[in-house]
Amino acid sequence: MSSYDSRLLNFVIFAPLVFAAVLFILPKNEKGQIRALTFIAMLVDAALAIWAYVRFAEGPAEFRLEYWASWVPEIGLSYHVGIDGIAASLVLLTGILGPLVVLASWTFVQDKVKEFHLAILILQTAMMGALCSLDLLLFYIFFEAMLIPMYLLIGVWGSEERQMAAMKFFLYTLVGSLLMLVALLGVYFIATPAGQHSFDYAAVYNGLLGGSREVAACVKAGGENCSLSPVAAALMRYGPWMFGAFALAFAIKVPMWPVHTWLPDAHTQAPVAGSMILAAVMLKMGTFGFWRFAVPLFPAAAQKYQLALATLAVIGIVYGALMCLAQRDIKRLIAYSSVSHLGYCMLGLAAMTPEAATGSAYQMLNHGVSTGALFLLFGMIYERRHVRLLSDYGGLAKVMPIFTAFFVIVTFSSVAVPGTNGFIGEFLVLLGTFNSKLPLWVGVLASLGVVLGAAYMLLMVQKVFFGPVTRKENQQLHDLNLREIATTVPFLILIVVMGLRPQPLLTVIEQSTRRYVARATLGPESSEPQLQVKTRPPPTPAPAPAGAIPSLKLGENEAPKPSPARDRLLRPMISPNSPRPVLMAAPPANAQGAH
Repeated sequence: MSSYDSRLLNFVIFAPLVFAAVLFILPKNEKGQIRALTFIAMLVDAALAIWAYVRFAEGPAEFRLEYWASWVPEIGLSYHVGIDGIAASLVLLTGILGPLVVLASWTFVQDKVKEFHLAILILQTAMMGALCSLDLLLFYIFFEAMLIPMYLLIGVWGSEERQMAAMKFFLYTLVGSLLMLVALLGVYFIATPAGQHSFDYAAVYNGLLGGSREVAACVKAGGENCSLSPVAAALMRYGPWMFGAFALAFAIKVPMWPVHTWLPDAHTQAPVAGSMILAAVMLKMGTFGFWRFAVPLFPAAAQKYQLALATLAVIGIVYGALMCLAQRDIKRLIAYSSVSHLGYCMLGLAAMTPEAATGSAYQMLNHGVSTGALFLLFGMIYERRHVRLLSDYGGLAKVMPIFTAFFVIVTFSSVAVPGTNGFIGEFLVLLGTFNSKLPLWVGVLASLGVVLGAAYMLLMVQKVFFGPVTRKENQQLHDLNLREIATTVPFLILIVVMGLRPQPLLTVIEQSTRRYVARATLGPESSEPQLQVKTRPPPTPAPAPAGAIPSLKLGENEAPKPSPARDRLLRPMISPNSPRPVLMAAPPANAQGAH
């Protein structure tokens, strides 16, 4: 890997922040320059995200484009970034969405234009950083950093009840995040030995792996008279609580039923840019958190509560669809559709089969495209009429044919019509669910969501677009202009390409799917080599006690003055009867931390 590749993710993460610094010095009254500079910044970030995706697809390792640098060695905190298949796909989605968000808000936001675009650029950096983080505390920092700019987007540029919605969003997500921080500190002390504590994902994962296997074996044996190591004993006692804290934080972000109530208010009151970012990317931080941290770090607890997670996911699917049928506010209807669609993502993760996990990951991308496009299109009509009720519209197909055609295509994607992207994800999730150990009724009820989804979306289309023009205000509406068409067409292209040619994306995702299933089920992954994540070992590993598995010898470290508090040389804790890939440490390519 070239020196440029090792720093590529740094550019992806911080390019928006650099442009934000330039934007900060522009005069507030130069609205055209502010919008143009932000659009250029997002185009640059999109190009970098696409290049990172291309470079990722060319490598063999699980985590690629890695960069490691010591940050606070006294506590084992490092700046460690890298991407796997699911992270690379979400980075690509986030990059493509950036310029479209700016275009969508070109005329919608007229007050505090400079502050609005600064918030968008800072939010872009936080989202990219969270997706690329391979250090738990670094992930938490970026995860929390997303709250402030999104709070401002809703609370300052939202609709009439924006302050209530912004506060509800902030409090819900903050409470979950603080519980996750407590659990994160518990993992930090349990997974790594005193004097060598580390927040690095590889160190934590490998440190817990052997204990997780012991806990699973003990539970299988009935949970009595088990001789457990200190790590396993800690996981047996505190593991379910730590998993619960991680799961609650990510469930709120998804959001899953019953901690979803902040989402309809946030979507309803947010400006079009806020709704697009929230639906397309920020909600995926919850499902991504389950994929990366909650399930792999606590596989025994995840298996114990597998049926509970699947049940909540199915309730979310059906409940969200039924709530959509009851809505009269179009934005709230689209918001509740997110609760239903993201239930499929969670069901795929809970099923723990290759098909379901692949479908879950693909559905994350699908939801970002289809629901992001729905909020974009409704934002265009809202900018013209400033009303949200179904009864305020009717017969728009007669006065806005281009807008109607675009909306119907996106609706087909949302209801998973074959040939669109939505069909691929939902089909794989349902197929994997029926092939899993979950009861049959889980898959049957989840299938009901497909029928209900078609019902509420097609009813909305019928009331809004067809029939006579019911309001005289609608007779004078003008169709989409060139800027609005240019903003919408990329979504339509993605819907068709992802529906007809899903294999290139599925191939990249599937690389991560196999490993996720192996870690979630504590099963072997015989076709894969041992995994490597680059991090720095201490200079002199402590001698192993008699009978212990010897440490891996991975070469000499070139870094000057290494600290004992840095990441330790990891030792895979593997049961001899259950082979499994582990994350292995590897030394950096040079003293500056590049790989």
